[in-house]
Amino acid sequence: MENVTTVNEFLLLGLTSVQQLQPFFFMIFLIIYLINLVGNGAILVIAILEPKLHSPMYFFLGNLSCLDICYSSVTLPKVLINFLSAHRAISFLGCITQLHFFHFLGSTEAILLAVMAFDRFAAICNPLRYPVIMNPKVCILLAAVAWITSFFYALIHSVMTARLNFCHSQELNHFFCDVKPLLELACSNTLLNQWLLSVVTGSISMGAFLLTLFSYLYIICSLLLKHKSCRILHKALSTCASHFTVVCLFYGPVGFTYIRPASATSMTQDRMVAIIYSAVTPVLNPLIYTLRNKDMRLALKKTFGSKLFKDCWQHH
Repeated sequence: MENVTTVNEFLLLGLTSVQQLQPFFFMIFLIIYLINLVGNGAILVIAILEPKLHSPMYFFLGNLSCLDICYSSVTLPKVLINFLSAHRAISFLGCITQLHFFHFLGSTEAILLAVMAFDRFAAICNPLRYPVIMNPKVCILLAAVAWITSFFYALIHSVMTARLNFCHSQELNHFFCDVKPLLELACSNTLLNQWLLSVVTGSISMGAFLLTLFSYLYIICSLLLKHKSCRILHKALSTCASHFTVVCLFYGPVGFTYIRPASATSMTQDRMVAIIYSAVTPVLNPLIYTLRNKDMRLALKKTFGSKLFKDCWQHH
C-alpha cells in the first residue's frame, strides 16, 4: 500500500521555470488582465446605464461580461503573484476553491452562450412573439438556471477531488488548480473522477454547443425557406456574427482540454491551451462585441466618449 500523507498545499510549477522570463510574462499577463477588467467592465456599465440597451440581448451580454471578469479573476491574480514569488504554493483549500469557481464560471458561460443563441433564434425567427417569448421574467429565469446549475455541477468536481488521497509529488504541473493535473497526483482510484470529467463535463459543454449550433442552423434554414434572399440572410446573420465568434473561441480550447482523456503527455498542451480560455478569450469578447455591434459602439461613445471629451477640453 502506498504511503498516504495529508496534503496541506500544492506547488504550482507555472508557465516557465526560466527565471529571466518571469518579469516578461508578468507584464504580459498584467496587461491582459487589466484590458479584461476595463473592457468587460465598460460593457457591463453601459448595459446597465444605457436605456436603449435594456433588452434581452444586452442583459445576457452583461452577464457574459460579468462572467469574464470573474473567470479571469479566479486564476490570473494568483498567476501574477507567482511570477514575482519564489515559493509558488497554494493551500489545499485554496486549490479546491479555485477549481470549484473555475468550473462553476466556465460551465455558466457555456450554458449562457446557448441561451444567447436561443435569444437570437427567437428574435430572428419569431420577431412578433419575441417580446412575449423573451420577457424580463424569462430572461432572469434563464440566467438563474445557468448560474445555479453550474454551481452544483462544479460542486461535484470540487467535492470528488477533495476526497482523493494524494501521495505523489505535491508539484502541480499547471499554473492554476484544475481537475486533470490534480488527478495526476492522486494515488487513490480516480476512475469516477475521470468519468465525471469526460461524461458530465463533456455532456454539459457539448450539449450547450449543440443547442447553439442547432439554433443557428434553424435560423439559416428558416430564413432561406421564408425569404430565399441572400441579402436578408446576410443581414440577419450579421447580428449573430459576434456571438458565433465568441462561441468558437470558447468551445475550441475547452473541447481540446476536457473531452480528451487525461495523460501526463497532454499536460503541457493543456497548460498552453488553458492560457487561451482563461486569459485571452475573456479579453477578446468585449473587443468582438464592441467592434461588430453598432448599438454597443454608439452607447460606448455616449457613455464614455462625451466624458472623455469634456475632461480633455477642461484640461486644455
